[in-house]
Amino acid sequence: MTQTIGNISSKEAIAMEDKYGAHNYHPLPVVLARGEGVHVWDTDGKKYFDFLSAYSAVNQGHCHPRIVGALKAQAEIMTLTSRAFYNNVLGEFEQYITEYFGYEKVLPMNTGAEAVETAIKLCRKWAYEVKGVEQNEAKIIVCDNNFHGRTTTIVSFSNDENARANFGPFTPGFVRIPHNDLESLKRALLNEHVAGFMLEPIQGEAGVFVPDTGYLQAAHKLCKEAGVLFIADEVQTGIARTGALLAMCGDCTCEKHCEKQASYRKPDILILGKAVSGGVYPVSAVLADNKIMDVIKPGQHGSTFGGNPIAAKVAMAALEVVRDEQLSLNARRLGDLFRKEMNRVIEKTDLVNSVRGKGLLNAILINDTEDSQTAWNICVQMKENGLLAKPTHGNIIRFAPPLVMTEDELMECVSIIEKTLLEYKA
Repeated sequence: MTQTIGNISSKEAIAMEDKYGAHNYHPLPVVLARGEGVHVWDTDGKKYFDFLSAYSAVNQGHCHPRIVGALKAQAEIMTLTSRAFYNNVLGEFEQYITEYFGYEKVLPMNTGAEAVETAIKLCRKWAYEVKGVEQNEAKIIVCDNNFHGRTTTIVSFSNDENARANFGPFTPGFVRIPHNDLESLKRALLNEHVAGFMLEPIQGEAGVFVPDTGYLQAAHKLCKEAGVLFIADEVQTGIARTGALLAMCGDCTCEKHCEKQASYRKPDILILGKAVSGGVYPVSAVLADNKIMDVIKPGQHGSTFGGNPIAAKVAMAALEVVRDEQLSLNARRLGDLFRKEMNRVIEKTDLVNSVRGKGLLNAILINDTEDSQTAWNICVQMKENGLLAKPTHGNIIRFAPPLVMTEDELMECVSIIEKTLLEYKA
């Protein structure tokens, strides 16, 4: 008889999702029932390395005891007040996170997409009330192949037709330019109605595209000169994922915001989510200084759950783990090792063209077309060999394990990937 965790088998769980759930995802055929650290287990008790980390939400590892402990303790006292009243935890969290990242104000929300929407509203309101842009004319520059979420407004400025098709009419007010192209940014900034430039410091969903050295700093400078807000969406790249507290921090491995790194340029608006809570509870945040955040007045933006006591306690615990366990440094060291090992493996096979990334946010480019099933089939085979990853954009496989991984565990994962690639047959 097959051993199961809980009261349902993998086959039953998949069948129930297929019958009762909207088909808005295409998961790998594995049903997970438990997680701890860098590992997850399916309903049959089989153990896997998690090499996706819930799209970088679980940087601190699955079910980190300090974070789960913070959730349990607060859940027994007070879960939700709404913002109709003050609570005794929110102010503590607001002070903690603003000092942690070096800002004067924070607006807490729940999901990454909510935080992006919040940043868009904040940027537009600042444009009208501070910069003096003509009403309803504000423009926000974005990059091709961006992924900032899936709300109606956000997909309006996506060029992924799978995300856009049949969801119109679309929200105006966005100018899309090529990613990693300073000349295009210069031209777009000539428009006097431009209020902000929003980008992912590394484009994750697009296939882990790392911009040229100096691009982020130069783009930041151009925005400053044009009187335009620089908005960094670090929902996926933030919280130590790329080997620094923020991807904008460059090569600095400090576990708390600092001004030591010469290449660091502080975004006018910083968007955070995912690993802010270590994957334990939905928490996101938009940070800015008073000159920007103070345009928001009572009744103009909010969320029933945004800034609730559980979220506040969980986020503080999650950020403490990043600092105390030096996860930025670990991500930097293991990321360098991973790319070195992948380049060694690539020399043995024509199946993979290249590896790219920063810290422990990496991807390999499969030598096939975007519409092929090769990357998917490789991920299915890696699952059989005990490692979970997922394709993005057809022929790219993203690798993003929890940052608590050890070197021995990483090398075991490299062996699984190598075995899968070298034994793969179409």
